[in-house]
Amino acid sequence: MQQQQAEAAGGAAVYGFLTAVDSPHHGLFGGYLVVDGLGRPLEFHCTAPVKVTRAQQILYGPTLHGHLHGQQIGGALLAESKATPAVVLTDHEAMLSVRQHTKLPVALVKPLVGEAATGFVVGASHVTPHASDAADAGAIRERLAALAGAVELGEPFERIRAAIEEAQRH
Repeated sequence: MQQQQAEAAGGAAVYGFLTAVDSPHHGLFGGYLVVDGLGRPLEFHCTAPVKVTRAQQILYGPTLHGHLHGQQIGGALLAESKATPAVVLTDHEAMLSVRQHTKLPVALVKPLVGEAATGFVVGASHVTPHASDAADAGAIRERLAALAGAVELGEPFERIRAAIEEAQRH
């Protein structure tokens, strides 16, 4: 990972958190939060709701979720961002498909439950880099260890969900 890619204008590393919220009334929303090394928000973006049609379900078949999460939602949100994070974290496995649409490293974050065969542990989370970023796992782990000293890695996803839910009320 290049140092200049992982830094904000002030020179400190920033981190991206990308997730999706499925609303039964509105559709699928995507949210992207960029935070500094202390977990403070620098940018927030969300999508308009995406409603999947029956024709899309038929035509995309088993590739639908990868397309929706990776390109239509994740790719669009990353394209809107001004910041270039050290890593983009997601808590949705389908969102890992965004890696095809960005040069940034992408990793899946899950709560730590037992031992997993792949990835590594940071704080109370299990982190699995996208297969394309497996060679950079050590650098990703190092960057996330610094962030985990300030914020639990799963917590920013809760902020994104809360912000999307709040926006739906207005």
